[in-house]
Amino acid sequence: MTRFGYFLSCEEHGPAELVRQAQAAERAGFEALWISDHFHPWLDVQGQAPFVWTVIGAIAQVTSLPIGTAVTCPLLRTHPAVVAQAAATSAVLTGGRFTLGVGTGEALNEHILDSRWPPAAERLAMLEEAVAVMRRLFTGELVTHRGEHYRVDTARLYTVPDEPPPIYMSGFGDKATELAGRIADGFISMMPDADLVKLFRDSGGEGKRTQGGLKVCWAEDEAAARRTAHRLWPNDLLPGEAAQLLPSPRQFRQLSELVTEEMVGEQVPCGPDPARHVQALQEYADAGYDDVFVTQIGPEQDGFFDFYAREVLPRLRG
Repeated sequence: MTRFGYFLSCEEHGPAELVRQAQAAERAGFEALWISDHFHPWLDVQGQAPFVWTVIGAIAQVTSLPIGTAVTCPLLRTHPAVVAQAAATSAVLTGGRFTLGVGTGEALNEHILDSRWPPAAERLAMLEEAVAVMRRLFTGELVTHRGEHYRVDTARLYTVPDEPPPIYMSGFGDKATELAGRIADGFISMMPDADLVKLFRDSGGEGKRTQGGLKVCWAEDEAAARRTAHRLWPNDLLPGEAAQLLPSPRQFRQLSELVTEEMVGEQVPCGPDPARHVQALQEYADAGYDDVFVTQIGPEQDGFFDFYAREVLPRLRG
């Protein structure tokens, strides 16, 4: 049976509000949590970017839900050894309820330490090596590594969980999805694409968990919800590789001027009609995802949680 979770947006909300939303999600009947990991928001208007590991530590103390990053990039901004330490500590704090979601990242966040942004093939190779390094560190053994992309010198994690946290990998194209099937414990995507799920399973992911996510904007008035979604997240409709290549929120704002409110309304479930929300989440379940995570765009969080508790989650599970 598909599990439905809530996606906490670090781009829109500060740390205390994210902790509050995690509690509200559990009360509303969501079964798991995702949380984004950003140094910058996509757009200045989104307004936030707290340090995800601090927030996870706080959430671990006030909810019983499993939580995973969607996703962390262990390539440039944060060395994989440091990500491994953060993930191991999060797994201990959550009593084994933490999943490390990883991906090849975006220049938006990663360029802050090095203006050179490696091409996609190189980033995939870096991620494969990073995952191997982190898995070695999760054992609690002494690790020295001299690889093509990373160096680790006599490092040991002293705080480790009884079982290493699962590593899920994000994939949007065939090459990343095939790599995820080969090296990851699970698969993450933001598209209800049954072909990607099949490719992941055919590439070594058979029996591994798959997770998908989407955004919605609930409000009592559909037009108001559409305006909110367009104001805050037009960048989600940018095609191609722009999301991986642009380095600043300013550039995302400039390119997002091409996205109209009508375009957002066609792609993002907006307003109070439960049927549209149910249909959007069901598309991911029908595509074969084991977990489906949804995030509410904008400030109407409490209304969203009440709406989903009453009108959406019971229909999905019924």
